[in-house]
Amino acid sequence: LPLPLKAADTTPERPWPVRHLAPKVADYVARMPPVWVEGQVLNVRRWNSLLFLTLRDTDLDMSLSVTLPAVAAMSLGDRFADGAHVVVHARPQYQVKKGALGFSADRVRLVGLGELLARIEHLKGVLAAEGLFDESRKRALPFLPAVVGLVCAQQGDAEHDVVSNARARWPGVQFEIRRVTVQGAEAVPSVTTAIAELDADPRVEVVVVARGGGSFEDLLPFSNETLVRAAAACRTPLVSAIGHHMDAPLLDLVADLRASTPTDAAKRVVPDVTEERARLAQARTRTRAALTHRLAREQAALDHWRTRPVMARPETLVDPHERTLRDQTARGRAVLDAALAHAATATARLAGQVRALSPAATLERGYAVVQRADGAVVRDPAEVAAGDRLRVRVAAGELAADVVDA
Repeated sequence: LPLPLKAADTTPERPWPVRHLAPKVADYVARMPPVWVEGQVLNVRRWNSLLFLTLRDTDLDMSLSVTLPAVAAMSLGDRFADGAHVVVHARPQYQVKKGALGFSADRVRLVGLGELLARIEHLKGVLAAEGLFDESRKRALPFLPAVVGLVCAQQGDAEHDVVSNARARWPGVQFEIRRVTVQGAEAVPSVTTAIAELDADPRVEVVVVARGGGSFEDLLPFSNETLVRAAAACRTPLVSAIGHHMDAPLLDLVADLRASTPTDAAKRVVPDVTEERARLAQARTRTRAALTHRLAREQAALDHWRTRPVMARPETLVDPHERTLRDQTARGRAVLDAALAHAATATARLAGQVRALSPAATLERGYAVVQRADGAVVRDPAEVAAGDRLRVRVAAGELAADVVDA
């Protein structure tokens, strides 16, 4: 059966064989125009008059295979090597036998320093507008971290400078170290991954990214947007110790603390045990002196008050009041006695007067009170008749009497 003319006409029963598809793909790719591509050079090798290399994206883990005539890169000399940042003019090619897509370049040029600086400044403006450099985002470092995370080169002095100086200041500090590539195409993904791993470790209280300086091109990864954003997203306080004085990488701006060198980072991350002990001893001395002075002052004041008469003999405060109370009591008692005596005399006088005026006193002198049966006092003989019963009251009591003649 004849093969389908179009890819859309193919079916499981009528497929295209590889030998039929591969030329079509190569023909389609050959019609694509050449393009300028930017990336970082890796794995440069020469075979006869051709250079074979990998062009890698500096932000993502993506790369392209490129062939380039050696004469096209001759003017660049030693600058065209692994890690160089270049743009190439290349046309896509599909290798039919291998089924691989590659690019054939005819021109190449290095990305200029001025252009790189302009890109970094543009990125700096973008990140600043997002607030990633704001001081309000900066977090204070812990006073005495138990575990310090360290991102450093696989070989170099940065690790030794940080660890040795930190342990000289505080021997008990522990390190969780990630040795990674800090230069070239692998720097961004390796440093980014190391920061994320240390940030995820609950034991790590501060992360230090250290490198012992380098040229502007060597430090480009530390101004890469992916790495800078990873540092900004780090929840653990982060210290940037790149050690470059001329130009500050963007990592310095987003970090919670910038250290001038790895050694400076060690001094910033942990306190000096000798200095802290001296400060503690000074504080204890000042505290003891202040307490001693305060106690002496209070004791002097107490001694002063104890020598006063009122403190030597506290009852002197009560003596005047006791005398006043005693005098007032005596005067009160005298006044009361006089009042009672006067009242007794007056009472006796009034009692005599009452007794003198009392009917009983009259009866005692021999008089009598005569009353009729109804209790009326008889004052006139005409008020009674013969045979009436009368009551006669004398001093010693009463008696009955009958009227015989009226």
